[in-house]
Amino acid sequence: MKVLVWNEFIHEKKKPEVAELYPNGMHNCIADFLRADDIEVRTATLDDEECGLTEEVLAETDVLIWWGHAGHNEVPDEIVERIHKYVVGGMGLIALHSAHFSKIFKKVMGTSCTLKWRNDERERIWTIMPNHPIAEGVDESFVIENEEMYGEPFDIAKPDDVIFIGWFKGGEVFRSGCTWTRGNGKVFYFQPGHETNPIFHNENVQKIIRNAVRWACPIKKNIEMGAPWSAPVEE
Repeated sequence: MKVLVWNEFIHEKKKPEVAELYPNGMHNCIADFLRADDIEVRTATLDDEECGLTEEVLAETDVLIWWGHAGHNEVPDEIVERIHKYVVGGMGLIALHSAHFSKIFKKVMGTSCTLKWRNDERERIWTIMPNHPIAEGVDESFVIENEEMYGEPFDIAKPDDVIFIGWFKGGEVFRSGCTWTRGNGKVFYFQPGHETNPIFHNENVQKIIRNAVRWACPIKKNIEMGAPWSAPVEE
């Protein structure tokens, strides 16, 4: 299993409070706890050539984890098309927090992916599908003391499964963990992960991401999606 953690890597270089939480970037924080679970991981950022998302890299990637916020529009459209080709060909995609507004997530959803939001607030996340592989070992509910509020309506395609529901102190609820199938690829969106809060140091959050990587890992990948003429298989 080969995982690529992609992070635009902007806030960590511009905001001291983010750099303090993630001195090596959120991508390396995520990569570190995945590697501790014996998962092969590489990282990429906007600064890399072709955003680190070359044909060669994507062809070798089983699961792509995506975090973005300020740099959504800096990802070239041709790279988004490239990623989409690999997702429908079997590569798993995990979109974290503000990646709901990334070009690639909006493309796989086919919707605006808009939502309500508000700055820091207490959130309780409920596990509503405890028998789902992504929820394995996760507490029935857990609290994130400070997180950016995301609220419904969340304009996404109808999920295959809603695994987690978030409730915020201000009264809003949110479908915090959802799955879809796109072609041969599995997609998971997970809401927690605001850059100014230590979300990716949370034990339950780490467990969910590790589980999601294993769930999204394809049996087969790089499957050509097309409509070729086919000869009969029976005489």
